[in-house]
Amino acid sequence: MSRAATCSAFRARRLPVCLLLAVAIVPFLAVPEASAQSRRDRASADALQARMDQAELRYREAMVRVRNEEPGAAAEGDAALEDMEDVMVECGRQRGCDPVAYVTTFKRLLKAGADSANVPAEGEEADPFDPDPDGMGTLPGGASVPAGAQAAALLTDGQRFATMVQFNPAVQEGIRRWLTDMRVQLLTSYENYQYMRPQMWPNFEKAGLPEALLFGILAKESNGRVHSTSRAGAAGPMQFMYATGRRFGIGPDATGFDTRYDPYAASQASASYLTERMRELDNNIELALAGYNGGEGRARRVFNEGGTNFWDESVYSQFPPETRDYVPMVIAAAWLFLHPRRYGLEFPDVDTRPAVLALQKPATIYELTICLGSSGSPPGYMRVLRNLNPRYRADEVIPAGTQLNATTRVVNLYNRWCTRGSRAQLAHELVRSDPANAVVRLGALEPMPMAGAATPAPVTGTPAAPAARRHRVNRGETLGRIAQRYGCDLGALARANELRAPSYAIRPGQELTLAGCSG
Repeated sequence: MSRAATCSAFRARRLPVCLLLAVAIVPFLAVPEASAQSRRDRASADALQARMDQAELRYREAMVRVRNEEPGAAAEGDAALEDMEDVMVECGRQRGCDPVAYVTTFKRLLKAGADSANVPAEGEEADPFDPDPDGMGTLPGGASVPAGAQAAALLTDGQRFATMVQFNPAVQEGIRRWLTDMRVQLLTSYENYQYMRPQMWPNFEKAGLPEALLFGILAKESNGRVHSTSRAGAAGPMQFMYATGRRFGIGPDATGFDTRYDPYAASQASASYLTERMRELDNNIELALAGYNGGEGRARRVFNEGGTNFWDESVYSQFPPETRDYVPMVIAAAWLFLHPRRYGLEFPDVDTRPAVLALQKPATIYELTICLGSSGSPPGYMRVLRNLNPRYRADEVIPAGTQLNATTRVVNLYNRWCTRGSRAQLAHELVRSDPANAVVRLGALEPMPMAGAATPAPVTGTPAAPAARRHRVNRGETLGRIAQRYGCDLGALARANELRAPSYAIRPGQELTLAGCSG
């Protein structure tokens, strides 16, 4: 049996057989004579001990990640166990290294495995009516968690989302909605979040806030779309109002870009905002979320008047209906983030390994979306590119040589499909197409043929007029589309008409000077 097969029990969260075998074989390993140990031998033995310590740490971290349902965690745990076995074998060959000394390490891991044996194995059903199915109702030392303090407990331990949702009908209703009518939004939110996780999660982690809370807010606020805006003026993945965003360091920067749309900046501001609310609301998550949605002034006033439990009728009734819905929906999304398997929920497994995409030729995100296709992601990669590169509009021509944030899969697809060939040509022609050219007038050129179509016979009669050097803006046009139509450099066109990035605001009827254009 291979080591991979031996350690496969890790994936089922049962006691790994390979640990038992390792402990069993230790007494039979020959220990090289230690008395003749040289300085080099001691250094080698110390290096083996360091490797064992590091492998143990990796294994423990993987166990935590497996309990949190994180992709790739089981494989990381198996790799760590294999490293421990390698160290044991090498120790048996190294002068002065005593394999018996490593028994303590394996005993610690065996005990950890036994302590977690009450966790349901893969394929086993947890009772959804169990009042404490995950041990969430106890704190270190065995003390019970009072009902009113359960949600706040997660602030000090990201692995313990301690709200007892099965006893809260409002949160149960939220779970029901996420699993039925809003299931697509939940899965989309999760996929969008996975791509942005390296930018967003570290800010919450530094603030001591759980990742599940970050996901719950993101899912409810924007479904993980960084350019999301509301009728009230909230913007970005975490939906900050303009004034609140300015208080926490986000808003228009020197270039005119609104950093509320930037995942890193928005999550940093959100973590700071929640930390401030928690500090003044005695670490009450429900009230902090109510303040996030319904106004911090209202939450502060209610709390100062003695309202310490959001679910008390006297407190609950003081918040608007939107906030009463918002709080349980965020908590429900966070709960499902931690416990998808219990509810038969399978989050998408996406390849989010970050990479840099260097454009070999000018392109828009629209054009890239078309040529990349949907290999590995049924929805395609438009949202990925927009979320990772929020400074660019989808129709903006991005110059060659620009480095975009992407993933390894996106880079591979770009090199295969977007630099040359029929698909690249088709994508380019599609984004350059102008609906106005669908109507053919006497003396005008025929619309440009699609890739692969037969070239129409030349139009006889009046020759085509030379390309205009000015353009009158039509309703619905953007500067990016005008630049594509005339083959303009977007920056030169904007400067010639005194338009500021990133909005490049133009209006119908406006006359533009076509500077930097080839068409």
